[in-house]
Amino acid sequence: MVLYELIDYSTLKVIWWVLLGVLLIGFAVTDGFDMGVGTLLPFVADTDIERRVVINTIGPTWEGNQVWFILGGGAIFAAWPPLYAISFSGFYLAMFVVLAALILRPVSFKYRSKKPDPSWRTAWDWALFVGSFVPALVFGVAVGNVLLGVPFTLDNDLRMTYEGNFFGLFSPFSLLCGLLSVSMLVMHGAVWLVMRASDDIAQKARLFGTIASIAAIILFALGGYLVSTGFVEGYRITSEVDPNMQANPLAKQAVMEAGAWMNNYTAMPWLWIVPWLGFLGLFGTLILLQTKMEMLIFVFSKWAVTGIIATVGISMFPFMLPSSVQPEASLTVWDASSTHRTLFNMLVATVIFLPIILAYTAWVYKVLWGKVDEETIERDNHTAY
Repeated sequence: MVLYELIDYSTLKVIWWVLLGVLLIGFAVTDGFDMGVGTLLPFVADTDIERRVVINTIGPTWEGNQVWFILGGGAIFAAWPPLYAISFSGFYLAMFVVLAALILRPVSFKYRSKKPDPSWRTAWDWALFVGSFVPALVFGVAVGNVLLGVPFTLDNDLRMTYEGNFFGLFSPFSLLCGLLSVSMLVMHGAVWLVMRASDDIAQKARLFGTIASIAAIILFALGGYLVSTGFVEGYRITSEVDPNMQANPLAKQAVMEAGAWMNNYTAMPWLWIVPWLGFLGLFGTLILLQTKMEMLIFVFSKWAVTGIIATVGISMFPFMLPSSVQPEASLTVWDASSTHRTLFNMLVATVIFLPIILAYTAWVYKVLWGKVDEETIERDNHTAY
């Protein structure tokens, strides 16, 4: 027996679908509070020293959190090549906007303290806001478009034609998803500031975190209502599918259907625990923000992020990128993956290196943990941002 045949091909596809979800959730949980803090920066800090406190709560670790973003993109490229090709081609301008915004973040971190001029520092503070708010919004808008379906077609040679445009991405439902993403990450960032920043900043963060958590509850519930009532149509495979098939999206039949994104919950009612986890996290964060249980608030905030993102993945399974103009060309877990050997080799590498990344990340946070206040900034002025 060849080594990679130790795990069935269809099982490997499901494993990599789960791993992709883990990587995306890992990115949202870690770099998500970085984006939330950056978005809150102009609103929770009034003076330069307060803004330095806010920045220094994430300054030592934000670069490490970017690892999850890189791993997620790499996983899509290696495990799901058609998904990578079509999504990065169709969302090209949106990706460019995200990358341009993300470039502002490291530049803002490095440049703001190079000159003591207040206008110089204020300009870079707003650049950090843009570099945090724009990705949070566009990532949510992208998820909304995936739920709606992306306007692409495949010919008989599996060559893709994208029939949409940049401004077409911003439909009412996709904007709702974008605002949910922003409110979720602002809430997560506010919780981080409550744990890590000085009292004055933490109090302001509690207020903004409370507002953001209420907004996230309303938007998450509204999005669920629109999906469950058929306002947003889902997709359903109508033909027999071989889970062990090689990549060929056109080898199936699929249709758009009202309420189809609820089929998995109907077939397996225990899956309702996932969206309820999202609501539990949101309500728990809202309530606990009014208390002093800082670490527990962060736990509930992470539950909220995990539940919201996982709800999308489970609702769509096995679809990964539906086509709104040619449903049979939609990419699914079964027909858009790499080869059996590639998935197995990647899994071996993941089993080896992912625990190392987790251990290193945990060690870094342990070493750098603690409150950041004005005294800390003044004492460590030569190393603080």
